[in-house]
Amino acid sequence: MIEHLDLKNFAAFNSLRIDFSPKINVIIGENSTGKTHLLKAAYGLCAGAPLYNKKPDTSDDELEAALTTKLLRLFMPLDDKLGKMHHQGASEQASLSARFSQHQKIAVTFFKNSKALAVQNRVNYRQYKDEAVFIPTKEVLSFMKGFNSLYEKYELSFDQTYQDICFLLDLPAVRKETLHEKSDWAMKEIKGICGGSFVFYGGGKVTFKTENAEYSANSMAEGFRKAGMLSRLLETGAIKPGVSGPLFWDEPETNLNPKLMKLLVQIMLELSRNGQQIIMATHDYTLLKWLDLLMDKGKDDHVRFHTLYRDENDVVTVDTVEDYRSITPNAIADTFNDLTKQQVNKTMGGLGK
Repeated sequence: MIEHLDLKNFAAFNSLRIDFSPKINVIIGENSTGKTHLLKAAYGLCAGAPLYNKKPDTSDDELEAALTTKLLRLFMPLDDKLGKMHHQGASEQASLSARFSQHQKIAVTFFKNSKALAVQNRVNYRQYKDEAVFIPTKEVLSFMKGFNSLYEKYELSFDQTYQDICFLLDLPAVRKETLHEKSDWAMKEIKGICGGSFVFYGGGKVTFKTENAEYSANSMAEGFRKAGMLSRLLETGAIKPGVSGPLFWDEPETNLNPKLMKLLVQIMLELSRNGQQIIMATHDYTLLKWLDLLMDKGKDDHVRFHTLYRDENDVVTVDTVEDYRSITPNAIADTFNDLTKQQVNKTMGGLGK
């Protein structure tokens, strides 16, 4: 679990600190305020977990090299250079730091001409073993087959979150007796609303199976494929409440049928109630309102809203609130209200004729 993130002179951020809820975090803001950059920066700093899980004796030099590669593959800067991620106009070094739930810390820095990150502060980072999951904006079931091989060999126009998720989706399913009860519940709910299940044969081959037939995954609606990704991550144990690291999800609403939105929010709330930290970025009013309506204080639900916006000096700033109605500025709700006013004015104008 990640508790807070500090970014200085990095990407869109001059100086930004964000404190995360251990349950659900929602990042909102207009385009170009850095929502995806924030998610990727936090996810990148979680990369020590899989590294140390695979090789406990990883050296500091190997850690710096691995974090450098991770950051470059996540952000894909021009010419593949760290300096291109340095905040424009800043003269001091860029820094990224994070603190995790068991007091583990990691801080890295780089200059405009740096070829690698420098680890400046590492406290118990080797003990951070909870592997994070990042669900990117696009679904991947339609192009999984052969993707990982292509990604390793060629320069594709996909950042590494797509390769990471393809690896996780292709893992074998966990034994039924080890499946978390809420994961099992969520998978059944997704199967019910989709009318069937996605079947993973390995090597990226995915189909969709109903009681009577089997189809290519590509023939299914994109919203169903997105829900199928979540179901599979639960099935493999990549997401396991109380065990797995943070779930980062960039725009879960993309191409999702509004009918699926309520179920998605219900699943996220149930997972968070059982120890799964969720950090998402969204532009969707429906998702925000379902969170607002379905939260249950009696079940100790907690959703923290983080609004990114540019101040009068064009500096990206964050405001954090605990209540949806307190979000200011709220570009999503403001746009929805403008639409409602336009509709009312149009209707009243029609009645006056």
